[in-house]
Amino acid sequence: MLTSKQRAYLRSLANSIDTIVMVGKGGMSDQIITQAADALKARELIKGKVLESCELSVREAAELIAEGTRSEVVQVIGTKFVLYKRNDKEPKIELPKSKKK
Repeated sequence: MLTSKQRAYLRSLANSIDTIVMVGKGGMSDQIITQAADALKARELIKGKVLESCELSVREAAELIAEGTRSEVVQVIGTKFVLYKRNDKEPKIELPKSKKK
């Protein structure tokens, strides 16, 4: 589970990355889940877009992909979403530490 500070950090990193996952009128498919999983393994942080022709909402599509890839939804804004999944073998992103009380 991400803290709000970690989420904010990931959102700032997501500003500069390109959209690589597109969900269109075909809706959700295994191919989209596989594409997202491969991208998450390579990059840890990905941005996706849901086209207007899709019958799913942006939040629904993001959560379906996150569930299928075991990742976390960082942000949903407009037609775009950001997902994060830490690569345990080769981590690329160092998250800010969460403060323990």
